[in-house]
Amino acid sequence: MRHLLSISDLDDNDLRHLVLRGAEFSAGSVSPAEPLRGKVIGIYFRKTSTRTRTAFSTGALRLGAQIVSFGPDDLQENTGETVEDTAAVLSGMLDVLVARTAGRQAELAVYAGQRRMAVVNAMSAEEHPTQALTDLTTMTRQFGDISGLRVLYVGEGNNTAAALALALCRFANTELHLRTPPGYGLDARFLHEAQVAAKRSGATVLERHDMTDLPPADVVYTTRWQTTGTTKPDPDWRAVFAPFQVDGAVLAASPAAVFMHDLPAHRGEEVTAEVLDGQASIAFAQAENKFHSARAVLEWCSG
Repeated sequence: MRHLLSISDLDDNDLRHLVLRGAEFSAGSVSPAEPLRGKVIGIYFRKTSTRTRTAFSTGALRLGAQIVSFGPDDLQENTGETVEDTAAVLSGMLDVLVARTAGRQAELAVYAGQRRMAVVNAMSAEEHPTQALTDLTTMTRQFGDISGLRVLYVGEGNNTAAALALALCRFANTELHLRTPPGYGLDARFLHEAQVAAKRSGATVLERHDMTDLPPADVVYTTRWQTTGTTKPDPDWRAVFAPFQVDGAVLAASPAAVFMHDLPAHRGEEVTAEVLDGQASIAFAQAENKFHSARAVLEWCSG
């Protein structure tokens, strides 16, 4: 039984195993089997989700498990029951809980405080670890090897960016160039942790708050400007974000690059339709890989 609350919870071997296992599922090279037969997986989403909820639900079923789904109004937490009590009850009935609370990561740590049920962070306010595993699975399928890849990330330093930074920096000689709007950069704690890890692996993690002198990249990546469950206090935030749109000119600076997006996308905001629907885009293959990566995570968490 293993928890996945943060990319930082994984040692290098576990991180590589999950990425490669997701790529094996994606390539169809895993023999059909139901290793989770007899297991029960709880799917608890307080916030909207298309890809992550579907990926873990279908992934659990494909691996032979049964699922119990909870929506935002289904548990007695709404009537005042504590997270500790909820976790104690669920851990007596479930083998794994996949949870998107959209709250602070500390709440998920409370769920993981018991010793019987694995807990998977399906997105917290700070970090989206299963998205990073999907992203690296997609890069592995596209390039064969992550080492040495150059990634240009454009947009808010949100939970997707945090997880990507924490994961990519663990692979040798990779480069992550973050171009984030002023005032909306990566949390300093995650940036520092990624840069420390990068020194060990020979990787590079750099952040700037402009769109000039873009470096050549193998992958250009963006996310939507308004992350699930968040609001921006600045009423003029769209004007700050406008220069950080990925359009044809941004992609032209890296003519051999592929384009990635964690979806959902808003054409005309963070990315133009020309890019998202263009030949360089692998965003929808990336979305499908969330299912393959979810199977790897469930298999690993269940031991």
